[in-house]
Amino acid sequence: MTHVSADEGPGAGRGSRPPGRVAVVGAGMVGLASAWFLQERGVEVTVIERVRVAAGSSWGNAGWLTPSLAAPLPEPAVLRYGLRAVLMPTSPVYVPLRADPRLLRFLAGFARNSTANRWRRAMGALAPVNRRALGAFDILAAGGVDVPTRPAVPFLACYRDPHEREALILELEEIRSAGQHVEFDLLDGRAARTLEPALTDGIGAAIRIHGQRFCDPGDFVTALADSVRARGGELREGVGVLAIHAGRAADRAADRGNRRRAGAAEVGLELSTGQIDRFDAVVVACGAWLTDLVRPFGVRTLVQAGRGYSFSVTARDLPRGPLYFPTHRVACTPLGNRLRIAGMMEFREPHAPLDRRRITAIVNAVRPLLAGVDVDTRTQEWVGSRPCTPDGLPLIGRTASPRVFVAGGHGMWGITLGPITGQLVAEAVTTGRCPDHLAPFDPLR
Repeated sequence: MTHVSADEGPGAGRGSRPPGRVAVVGAGMVGLASAWFLQERGVEVTVIERVRVAAGSSWGNAGWLTPSLAAPLPEPAVLRYGLRAVLMPTSPVYVPLRADPRLLRFLAGFARNSTANRWRRAMGALAPVNRRALGAFDILAAGGVDVPTRPAVPFLACYRDPHEREALILELEEIRSAGQHVEFDLLDGRAARTLEPALTDGIGAAIRIHGQRFCDPGDFVTALADSVRARGGELREGVGVLAIHAGRAADRAADRGNRRRAGAAEVGLELSTGQIDRFDAVVVACGAWLTDLVRPFGVRTLVQAGRGYSFSVTARDLPRGPLYFPTHRVACTPLGNRLRIAGMMEFREPHAPLDRRRITAIVNAVRPLLAGVDVDTRTQEWVGSRPCTPDGLPLIGRTASPRVFVAGGHGMWGITLGPITGQLVAEAVTTGRCPDHLAPFDPLR
């Protein structure tokens, strides 16, 4: 994002007035964090959500706050799966075979970025925001968001044998080389099982990663929504945004609809209710659904749904902290009195129904690795659409319109990076300038 002159947009230029009324499209972690931090800067916010709070990928994920693991999804290891593997419904990475030009374009870009050099470059871009990620959660807690984040003690990545873990050790060392703080040590199977008796003898090696946290993501996002409301924000659930009109287009749209504060704002949102509401600026944070809304404003990067699955089970000995089985891309998190088991990466339409074969694949993967866990009596079976980009970097910042901003495309790291994204995009909206950390995430790249 380049500097915006005083007559180009809200908050731009010395002495100009920041936007008074901003819409946020999407009530997941990223959208609500953006709204909260905009309120910190004195902005009146309206959050518009087509379904309900946390209805997308924010509710049923693993709830990990793990900046030490927040890395670009396109990596050389993905290419090693091979075409036959990704077409199998039991594969941790699954692409249903169908004629979909948009998906094929995304996959081609994803493959181009799955090289070591491009991964390192993208990791270097993520490291500065990763370093600030947990601090943004602390700001929310100090500001009244009353769902705590818990230290992940221990956080174990578990393997059948020491050879399997070499890939993650190399990745952690690369993440550290990019400037991200990473502290870990290596455990044999016996030490891992001593720390977490829920592990079976099938685990022969582990990596213990320090300094991470976790939370119940649904509870946290709900509390964030409550805080936004308590601070005077408006939250409209069950309302879709069909199109965004800026500048003269907003004026024409307002003439066709229900003009509100006519002439006082520059962005018109065409709503599923038939109304057109007007704002000084808008932040589009609707996850896997944002591509069509922001394409008219110069954003050409595709955001593809990378769907993840989860369910909850009872456990005789609930683990104290998160467990990760990287070989199967499965994450386990103790939430309340149950264990949430999550995993898979399925490149598919965000609105497609839950595919029970994916649940079965997760069950079969963890059954020999967890003791005292009843994987056959499941509740809260869920699928959610992570918003993925071809280069593994989110889209954060101003579009070709100085009044339309994007905050999305975080892939698997929307919970970890949601609050720091909200803090940075709020700065961009209210000042008209791009914070240094956001330059690699330019939506117009």
